[in-house]
Amino acid sequence: MWFDRLLTWLQETSIAMAIAESNIVFPWIESVHVLAIVLVVGTISIVDLRLIGVASLERPVNALMREILPYTWGAFAVAATTGGLLFCSNAMTYGHNFFFLGKMALLVLAGFNMAIFHVFSARDMHRWSADRRLPLTAKAAGAVSLGLWISVVAFGRWIGFTLQ
Repeated sequence: MWFDRLLTWLQETSIAMAIAESNIVFPWIESVHVLAIVLVVGTISIVDLRLIGVASLERPVNALMREILPYTWGAFAVAATTGGLLFCSNAMTYGHNFFFLGKMALLVLAGFNMAIFHVFSARDMHRWSADRRLPLTAKAAGAVSLGLWISVVAFGRWIGFTLQ
């Protein structure tokens, strides 16, 4: 199967082998990955809780997003890079792990949720951004986002307990 050949090739690259064979490189990369995920989920949660209407009600949504999202994207870049390095070190195992595949699917869904929010709700944000009570579409996007990111973290934790 082409997918298994790709995973094998990836796992046999020099960088993947260096990570897998080192006693300290993998844990360091994993630590940076976890810290980056904490920043991603933490900053997204600030925005989501504002959208839901339970925190930062005195702050306009657009101002909050403008201030926080650069940190989110920076942390996401670090998380994606470190996650890719972790993946390549054991690609065959991760590539067939239910929780890893679920985490990737949840990340895609979180991306779709964000895109839908920006296409349908955020285009009118100038009208409702400072309101304490936001439109139902904004609340729904925040609630779905929060649920998806909590699930991403849960699935990520389960990966380590199900590797064989």
